Amino acid sequence: MKMVRFGIIGTGFMGGNHAAWLHTGNISGACLTAVCDIAPARLDWARQTFGDEVAIYQDYHELLSSGKVDAVLIATPHYLHPVIAIDALEAGLHTLVEKPAGVYTQKVREMNAVAAAHPNLVFGMMFNQRTNPLYRKIKEMVSSGEIGELRHVNWVITSWYRPQKYYEQSAWRATWGGEGGGVLANQAPHQIDLLQWICGMPSSVSAHLKYGSHRKITVEDDVLATLEYPNGATGVFVTCTHDILGTDRFEIFGNKGKIVIENSRKATIRILRRPEEELNATLTFDDVRALVRGTGSGEKLYDETVLDIPDQWGVQHQQVLSNFTDAVLNGVPLIAPGQEGIKGLTLANAMYLSSWTGQPAAIPFDESQFYRLLQKKIEQEKEASV
Repeated sequence: MKMVRFGIIGTGFMGGNHAAWLHTGNISGACLTAVCDIAPARLDWARQTFGDEVAIYQDYHELLSSGKVDAVLIATPHYLHPVIAIDALEAGLHTLVEKPAGVYTQKVREMNAVAAAHPNLVFGMMFNQRTNPLYRKIKEMVSSGEIGELRHVNWVITSWYRPQKYYEQSAWRATWGGEGGGVLANQAPHQIDLLQWICGMPSSVSAHLKYGSHRKITVEDDVLATLEYPNGATGVFVTCTHDILGTDRFEIFGNKGKIVIENSRKATIRILRRPEEELNATLTFDDVRALVRGTGSGEKLYDETVLDIPDQWGVQHQQVLSNFTDAVLNGVPLIAPGQEGIKGLTLANAMYLSSWTGQPAAIPFDESQFYRLLQKKIEQEKEASV
């Protein structure tokens, strides 16, 4: 059986997990043949863990040109994602990138252009939440029009609790110069990707971000964003890293129904028997009063389905790896094509831009302006640390 030989670039928490899954044979059709990291401690870990079975490098360029790999998985700090991906693609290697695609869309757009110039190579993103059967079903329902035209969407995702010690474990973490942002850059990219994957891209974003409001960091730890869609639908996205009790609730409302997803495991789906426009024209005042009081109305308005799935934690990353391997070996479609990484990043960048300018950010926005303001944040951060 032909095997895809993987190299892992960056062997921190996630890169180390990916390396272990590949090395232990969890991914059919794939094997680990090389790893790379600049940290001596991680190189020692790799030697102790893999011995002579896996080639170990401190310079990723040497790994790319080694001839020992067919594909790479990039799990480095965010700024390096598109930089290394471009080099890997130009070296003729299939390329899988951890989230996010990068820090700013200008560089990710360059990465996508290089990928487009190498159509024979598989280029993917590690958007593991897309493998969740619950979200796949919801996307299918929304895309098929089962809940009608989108009217409103809410996502409160505050179950990203991070104590101060988390931010102090690495100097690059939660900095503009090292990580490129806070909760929007690190914790929430999966939800931002799902939001646009399921509901489409908004046309405008207004965002209020708090920087270091509850943690001693320079980047954002609290986000409130309002969204406006091309059809006039609206939305709200809320996230933070200081809610110790946390909430994960995603609501999608259309003129034919509503979906409420809780904790990424349970979805309550209510499909109206008649579109809201018809109900608006025919319901009596007594019907409306009963609805408001929660006692029902004279007719059954909707059919309800509840979907409940087991916890998906720990298997989703491996499913993306398996899908990517299958794409290399057999040409199957990717769950998360690499070119789509720019979409969620565009939405996150728009939230930053709105916060920095105090104005709504239209999508598409001025990417040069975003880059200039990001560099200003980095310079201010440097000055404050002196």
